[in-house]
Formats: sequence, structure tokens, C-alpha cells
Amino acid sequence: MKKAMTISYEIGDSLYLNITNKCPCACTFCIRGNGDSAYGSEPLWLEHQPNINEIKADLDKRKLEGYKEIVFCGYGEPTCELELLKQTAEYIRSRCKTSIRLNTNGLGELINERSISKELSGLIDCVSISLNASDKESYDKVTRPSFKTDCFAAMLKFASEVKSYVPRVMFTVVDIIGEEETARSKALADSIGIELRVRAYIAGE
Repeated sequence: MKKAMTISYEIGDSLYLNITNKCPCACTFCIRGNGDSAYGSEPLWLEHQPNINEIKADLDKRKLEGYKEIVFCGYGEPTCELELLKQTAEYIRSRCKTSIRLNTNGLGELINERSISKELSGLIDCVSISLNASDKESYDKVTRPSFKTDCFAAMLKFASEVKSYVPRVMFTVVDIIGEEETARSKALADSIGIELRVRAYIAGE
């Protein structure tokens, strides 16, 4: 396992932020099990947990206003470092008007032991939640969360609540789950009033 301090990396016209390697899940399709980087980036395994000053110094090297989107998505679950996430988003807001997206497993409320949706208001423009499956049993098999509680229900609860505080919320599934499961996931997303994005299994998305 190669390590570096790759806090930000580019994919196309977007900037991705790798603020932590912590994650309570061990998803069967996670890109972390396939290598040390995404889309040719430097290693995304961090040598240590960055602090806000290190993140600011990294962002100061970038022309943030030139990106289509800035995305919290790296080799970890961003809400594991919620305060750092919020501080980083606030700093980005102070520098540019570029849209900010949070890619999350949707378990931030379990991780932080409180409701976090309102805390994202005004900081995050889009929340993309990994739905992964259409029911609890399938979800647990794919996601393999460390929490003993009903993580599928917690994820859906967060998705329903965060709609009130963030302009755009969407679910994602990876195309490798198959057409039937994708259709069931679409029906579930529709029942909650959240759009579903089916993405190809490509490292870094």
C-alpha cells in the first residue's frame, strides 16, 4: 500500500477532495480494494489525517473557480470528519462560488451520533448517497457496515431529511448490481422522491 498526502485530485473538469481514509463500511465493490489511486492520481491512502490548515494550503494551490464542481470523495467517508468537512466547505465558499458535492454512504448520523442534515445547509449544493441495494438484506451483503443497527434504514432516513437542507439529493448504484436490482432500486428512490443515478463501475466516481 503506497501512501501520500493527496488531499485534492482532478477528474475531468472537477476537483475531488480526499479528506480522510476512515470508513465504517467495507463495500464489496470499493475501489480501495483494487489499488492505491483513482484515475491516475497520486496514492489516496493518506500518510496521516490532514488538518484544516493542511487542506487550506492544498486548496490554495488550485484555481477553485475554474472547476465545474468540487467533490468530497476520496478513499474514505467524508462525514467521518464532519467538522473538517464543514470547515473545508466554508473555506471553499469564501474563495469561490463553485458547486460543492458530497459523496457519502449516508451513515453520517450513525457516525456522529446526531442528526447532521441541517449542518450541511448553505455549505453543500448536492449530496450523492450510495444506495447500493433496494432492501436491507442486499444492502448489508454489499455494504458490510460495522454498525450493528439497521444501517439501511438510517441511510434512507438521512436521505429523506437532507432534502430539506440541500438543493439537490440523489442516490447512486453501481451498474454491476444488475438490471433487476437496479429497477428495484429505482422504484425505491422514486417512492422517496429522490433521483437515482446508475454509474458505471469506474474507479474515482
